Amino acid sequence: MGFQDVFKKSFLEGFNGMDITTGKIAATLFVTAILALYVFMIYRLVTRKVFYSKSFNISLAAMALITAAIILAMQSNLVISLGMVGALSIIRFRTAVKDPMDLVFLFWSISIGIICGAGLYEVALVTSVAVTICILVLDLLPVAKAPMMLVVNSSVTDGEQEIMDTVKKYAGACRVKSRNLSSGRLDLVVELRVKDESGLIQEVAGLKGMISASLIAHDGEVTF
Repeated sequence: MGFQDVFKKSFLEGFNGMDITTGKIAATLFVTAILALYVFMIYRLVTRKVFYSKSFNISLAAMALITAAIILAMQSNLVISLGMVGALSIIRFRTAVKDPMDLVFLFWSISIGIICGAGLYEVALVTSVAVTICILVLDLLPVAKAPMMLVVNSSVTDGEQEIMDTVKKYAGACRVKSRNLSSGRLDLVVELRVKDESGLIQEVAGLKGMISASLIAHDGEVTF
């Protein structure tokens, strides 16, 4: 028997020798189910969407259990593990993740399944607690207020400078986002942050040739 045969035999025996008992399977799935339920509750607590997706939350819990079962199966036999790697490599998920926090919870759920499937229950528990603290603490940190949008329609086509001078009296930072000039009409959209919203809109609306002035709040990204 050559060195190659000895190496192949010892390599295969190392994988085939892993004994997955019924007790280990039950314990792994039970701990994974507890942590999956914990992720389910944390996601429901943290999410602030207007339309809460219960089906997505259920899929998070189910994904942890499925991942743990796959890891257990891969530990039992080398052939099964190689087959699963090949099978999982052809899977493509085409559903777009719109919220970055959903992506965090997806990775969290998968990691719980992998860690529990490997039998490292303490690591999964500590990781879950650490992720929860990180999410809750960072969520409490104050963030900059999103800017507002001032939409101005004026019949004075050369009145942009006067409008901007008025805006700068109330807003420390402002930027023109859209400028539309047509026959006898000026349409202007300005991004700004302002405290005295009522004073700004009243003074802008009182300018010469002003047709309409609207101040719109939005939940977009903070740009400045």
